[in-house]
Amino acid sequence: MKKILIVEDEDKLRKLLSRIIGLEGFEVIEASDTKTALKKLEMFDISVVLCDVKLPDGNGIELTKEIKSKYPLIEIIVLTAYGNIPDGVLAIKNGAFDYMTKGDDNNKILPALNRAMEKAELSKRVQILERRLDNKYNFGSIIGKSPRIKEAIALAAKVAESDTTVLLTGETGTGKEVFANAIHQASNRRSRSFVAINCSAFNHELLENEFFGHKAGAFSGAAKDHKGLFEEANNGTIFLDEIGELAMDLQVKLLRIIETGEFFRLGESKPTKVNVRIIAATNRDLLTEIEKGNFREDLYYRISVFQLSLPPLRERASDITLFTHHFMQIFSAKANKKIDRMSDQCQSALKRHSWRGNIRELRNVMERCVLLAEGNEILFEHLPSDIQRNSFSGSDMSGAELDLAKAEKSHILKVLKITNGNKAKTATLLGIALTTLYRKLSEYKIE
Repeated sequence: MKKILIVEDEDKLRKLLSRIIGLEGFEVIEASDTKTALKKLEMFDISVVLCDVKLPDGNGIELTKEIKSKYPLIEIIVLTAYGNIPDGVLAIKNGAFDYMTKGDDNNKILPALNRAMEKAELSKRVQILERRLDNKYNFGSIIGKSPRIKEAIALAAKVAESDTTVLLTGETGTGKEVFANAIHQASNRRSRSFVAINCSAFNHELLENEFFGHKAGAFSGAAKDHKGLFEEANNGTIFLDEIGELAMDLQVKLLRIIETGEFFRLGESKPTKVNVRIIAATNRDLLTEIEKGNFREDLYYRISVFQLSLPPLRERASDITLFTHHFMQIFSAKANKKIDRMSDQCQSALKRHSWRGNIRELRNVMERCVLLAEGNEILFEHLPSDIQRNSFSGSDMSGAELDLAKAEKSHILKVLKITNGNKAKTATLLGIALTTLYRKLSEYKIE
């Protein structure tokens, strides 16, 4: 229940206010002086304080200042027996939500309390969301204990404190955007926007418009001004994923932004100035792209002031178990299942897999396994067929396990049962083409 603290030394008025406010569905805590009020604030999760100006051991306006310094999310309404404009101005200056005269404004107290409560609850929700964001994208949330990833985290943490341009390199699915987010959250720009864009996801014209925006009338259909992503990221960070896919003329414009902090909206002759930190990422070898004439050498040296290479999953095999349990928890909760175990055979197969898709591939595999699992354990048979095939390479397996055809047929039958015979869904879950599934159905004489 939402809690309101009434600080009032007149017993009758305090009890009356407590009763009225309690009937509105609020839990009311009472205090007759500042000392008691501060103790109550330590004991209870108070959202709104209703406070008299004149108290036996202090002043409500000064108490407002003290409360706001210790509990900034609490909203305070100050009450006085006499309307006093200087007191009202000082109360608001000290952080009060509102200032009211007792008696004259009794009919206004409940509406004011409701407004103050709405603001206090909104502030709490925003703080919770900000904490979740910080926890999700800080360096401590990056999964991994292998030496390679620890080294990468340490280097990223160092560069985060500056405004230096960063180039993240590594294969697809190694977590480059996670690192970019963590760098932003650890920087002095954390309270500003983090804007991410995949440079390979748009054609040239759309990407230029997304980058820089346009002025109304710049082209057919441009009915009003449109703010680009660089402008959205002003005073914050922009993450340019797959920067190696950027066309040459856009590379020139990006270089201008880095060197001058200016760009031109489409259809506009006056430059727009921004202060943006750039974090770029690529899975390409940009030096090779420079030799081929696909990437500007001057841009490369501007974006790679601090270059950080993220290791592929196969080079940090000791982290695979950490990732599998992490994804198991996430997808079990989503599927409303209680899966908390994985068979030894399944774990061994995952460690032997090459993981060309890296963490992203492992995430997809775990989502699939959780969907197929019927009990509280993920088994070998829940793995995609290619991982099962690759795992049949050790002499420690039984003859039954080495019977690949038998295992594959059993697995296909199980997935068909889960999808109620839907061939398209079965092929999707198995990670194979529909034509391949029909061929296997014919091969294993499954109707």
